[in-house]
Amino acid sequence: MDTLLTLVADPAAWLALLTLVVMEIVLGIDNLIFISILSNKLPEAQRARTQRLGIMLALVLRLGLLGTVAWIAQLTAPAVTLFGHAFSWRDLILLGGGLFLVWKATREIHHHVVHAEEERSAAGSAVQLTVAGAIGQILLLDIVFSVDSIITAVGMTEHMPIMFIAVISAVMAMLFAARPLSRFIDRNPTIVTLALSFLFVIGMTLIAEGFGTHVPKAYIYVAMAFSAFVEAMNMLARRAKSKRAMGTGQ
Repeated sequence: MDTLLTLVADPAAWLALLTLVVMEIVLGIDNLIFISILSNKLPEAQRARTQRLGIMLALVLRLGLLGTVAWIAQLTAPAVTLFGHAFSWRDLILLGGGLFLVWKATREIHHHVVHAEEERSAAGSAVQLTVAGAIGQILLLDIVFSVDSIITAVGMTEHMPIMFIAVISAVMAMLFAARPLSRFIDRNPTIVTLALSFLFVIGMTLIAEGFGTHVPKAYIYVAMAFSAFVEAMNMLARRAKSKRAMGTGQ
């Protein structure tokens, strides 16, 4: 209790909490995009429940991992050596997650581009995805992103209460943002390809991190923000053109 009171009265602790909350929210964007895209392949009635379940699983995983901070710290120690390069368990987890994300994004981009017309017809609806299948894939990526998130938290502060509050705050933000993001992606098909491209880049980043090459995430997110801005301008231009066409037709 005394420790908590000390942290509450410490401005540095508040600054660390704010910084870590922002960092955790930013790191959660990757997870949220994946959950939104995957849940949109389910029937409308099952999407919100699947999103909530996937995000709550992320919360459970992250809080569980926070309870094993000593074990998490060991994940960064060399575990195996392949081709003269030492890999830690964290590296192997990031490699596996990155490869899965690249494969998944590539497969979804191919399906979205090649079968777009089929999906618009009743007979050729999208490849069916069960709730269990969606949750399984979300859980797999939750593990990868959770390990990365917790290692980041451990590296930024040594105070467990700050880590717990930051993780819970970030996941709650994901929970509130999931449905609006999912609806926005569903209403704007061109956004799907852009979001899948983001996931592909994130997967490549995870692979690079797994091989020990640090890629500043600020570069990735700035590029993503610029691409999203360009696409937003294109959407506004298409909407204005559509309105002009309707006005001319009248």
